[in-house]
Amino acid sequence: MIDVKHLPFRSSNEVFRWLAGFISLERGQSSRSFRLDRMEILAELACRPERCAPAIHVAGSKGKGSVTAMIAGILEAAGLEPGRYTSPHVTEYRERITRGNSFFEEALYEAAGGELQGYVQALEGGRHPLFDPRHPGGEAPSFFELLTLYFFICCRLARTGALAVETGMGGRLDATNILDPRVSVITSIELEHTEYLGDTLAAIAEEKAGIIKPGRPLILMEQEPEALEVFRAGARAKGAPLLYLPERVVIEDISVDKEGSRCSLSFKPDPPSGLAPPLRALSLPVPGEIQGMNAAAAILAVRAAFPGIEERAIREGLWNSRLPARFERVREDPPVIIDGAHTPRSAALSLDTFSRLYGEGGILLFGCAAGKDSGGMAEILCPRFSRIIITKPGSFKTSFPEETCRLFQAALDRLPPGSAKPELSLIPGTGRAIDTALEAGRQRGLPVLGTGSFYLAAEIRTRLAAHDQLYRR
Repeated sequence: MIDVKHLPFRSSNEVFRWLAGFISLERGQSSRSFRLDRMEILAELACRPERCAPAIHVAGSKGKGSVTAMIAGILEAAGLEPGRYTSPHVTEYRERITRGNSFFEEALYEAAGGELQGYVQALEGGRHPLFDPRHPGGEAPSFFELLTLYFFICCRLARTGALAVETGMGGRLDATNILDPRVSVITSIELEHTEYLGDTLAAIAEEKAGIIKPGRPLILMEQEPEALEVFRAGARAKGAPLLYLPERVVIEDISVDKEGSRCSLSFKPDPPSGLAPPLRALSLPVPGEIQGMNAAAAILAVRAAFPGIEERAIREGLWNSRLPARFERVREDPPVIIDGAHTPRSAALSLDTFSRLYGEGGILLFGCAAGKDSGGMAEILCPRFSRIIITKPGSFKTSFPEETCRLFQAALDRLPPGSAKPELSLIPGTGRAIDTALEAGRQRGLPVLGTGSFYLAAEIRTRLAAHDQLYRR
């Protein structure tokens, strides 16, 4: 390995500030940036740190972060000290790279950053054509490539016993796809990132199916028919056993309250010839019926990768799994929920849970990044609130709040005659919009839902924390 003793970082923040200087989707990354050959070279230079422990790989459009967190929670409860890789972060970058539900030691983040910087400097000195912007087709390593390699280096230094890894975007050309996992998981997919992944469900499914590995099980959550056909074909072509959850899992006794969800799971076919014994009265920390299916995916993935996992570890790990901004209650008075829902399907699921627990007629604070289906989300969300405030989801990503507000107004105009129409307002400044929503909720005694983007959820969470008002369970 390269000697990196002369390349110290004094904090994890310094490491992440250095990484943030590399090209990313927010800093002009092009479609040609998505290629695995450059990531393979980086991994070889670092002596293949992704092979430091057995892995479970998770892709999809909705729920992949939650499933990854549940997998890591179970593995942690089983004593395997897993490395967990998820995105985006909500409050700080360390949330993306953890040991189960906890951060690594600060000294480890610093040491891994120094090691990574040494590899980058070696590449810069050698001017490899794939990494040299002066060479045709060359481009500097991207932020996500380096962050992914950094995660693997952290896990190698920590000697983690397993890896739970979420893709960043897509699958086939995602930087995480250098993994050779024991099991792959694909959650439900929607039209997303169409400028990179394709503009049909079938095209997006082709990209996500790229994480399927020869002979390794694929756990597949519910899909639309055109996507399901692609995944079935991909699994057949690679000889990968396919476990399609709607055909294999029965969810019963579902209940949801403000503290979380409960359900019972049974699996088909029943033992001894099949999958797993039933699990009754499971407790999950996040409210929402979809959490039962997320839990089923995590359970099957862990049991396929680590057959000896005990029921105790499953129950404990599921209950202790945490991921910020997944229907997270961050204040009690008024009740404030943040949810990173940024697609029509995820918005519908979030709205269903919010309405069930807090009733209709609350306050919606909405902001989404450019390129999201804000019109589709407006159609779903508009009829169920008494006040809607449109804002920017912070400053990290490009957004067009005026256009979003216009789409919400159009959705309101299409409501049936005589329908109660919410008050709609545009407050582009994110901080002022948050304060306005919270004050309106307090004055009217109404709950607040902040959604449309993880970046908006992060702004809300940070603003409340800054005033020592962050509600903690």
